Order: sequence, then C-alpha cells, then structure tokens
Amino acid sequence: MGVARMAWQASTLWWLAGGALVAAELASGTFYLLMLAVGTTAAALAAHAGAGVTLQLLAAALVGGGAVALWHLRRERPGARPDAAHDPAINLDIGSTVQVDAWRSDGSSRVQHRGAGWDARFVGTGTPKAGVHVITGVQGSCLLLDHLPA
Repeated sequence: MGVARMAWQASTLWWLAGGALVAAELASGTFYLLMLAVGTTAAALAAHAGAGVTLQLLAAALVGGGAVALWHLRRERPGARPDAAHDPAINLDIGSTVQVDAWRSDGSSRVQHRGAGWDARFVGTGTPKAGVHVITGVQGSCLLLDHLPA
C-alpha cells in the first residue's frame, strides 16, 4: 500500500497565513497585522477563484497594503482621534459634578470625587468661586472644572 500524498492548495496556505497574522495581532495588539490578514483573505479568495500566484500576490499586496495605508491615513488625519481628555464617551468622569470648597490663587483646588482626593484646575471663564462645578475634562490625575451651567 502506498502512502497517499496530499498537496496543499494555495488557498489553504493563504488561510493559514491569515490565521497566523490574526494570532500575531492578538498577541501584539497592533491593528496593522489585522489589515494584512485582510490581504491574505483576498489572496485566498483569489486562489479559490482560480487566479494564478501572481494575481494572488497582487490581491494580497493591494488589499492588505491598501488597508494598512487607509488605516494609517485615517489615524493621522487631524481630528480623527477623539480627544479622550474631553470626550464623555471615553472618559466617564466628564459631566460629573464636584464640590469645590476653596480655590487657590493659581486656579487650582483639591476636591473629592468617587471617594478619592483629586487635584482640580479651573478652566472656565471668569473667576472661580467655591461651590458645585462640572468636570469638563481630565488631564492625568487633574480634573478640569468649569462653572455649573445655569
């Protein structure tokens, strides 16, 4: 009895490469590898369609490279990244209120928020006065405060 040989199809190799890229992305956390995995998916689909090796490589390069380029351009566009310091969808402290007992002459204070002491800085207009203020942003461990809207 002879041993049957199984030839790997090109699409199988592309699917394995895509899986390896997804695994590497999960281990490293870099989104670019996921975009390259999209390219290997395009190459696998091209292989399933009967395209030659040259077209498979071209599909992988154009789709994967294009996805990386688009992702990179999207991230570098001004205003594309949300400002976490002032975005309430990212920072849940924004919009909360705190009681300010007294302000220092430099516009800073110490307040209690969520059971802990925080540094605070007044970023509103006018003169800061003691009372209830709203958190408009967070820089590190410093709360940015403004007057409570009327």
